[in-house]
Amino acid sequence: MQIETTEIGQEIRGFLTEKFLFGRSEALTDDLPLLGNVIDSQGVIELVVFVQERFTIAVDDEEVTTDNFASLKSVVAFIEKKLRSKA
Repeated sequence: MQIETTEIGQEIRGFLTEKFLFGRSEALTDDLPLLGNVIDSQGVIELVVFVQERFTIAVDDEEVTTDNFASLKSVVAFIEKKLRSKA
């Protein structure tokens, strides 16, 4: 089953909004740096666990980088890349 980019973005946005922004989705733009603005180091771990469970992909320790988890846009791109390599 192919998951669309917008669907991935909506899933991640929903998780971050519910878990860290207390429903204030307007505070989350695609390019907003997540670390320090939305999540802390514990939040990164929670996001990684969510991504692994929701999209059934493995995220290796060395993949948990500021490039891959910098913003909503970069998280979506990372998930898409992992899903493509899995197919």
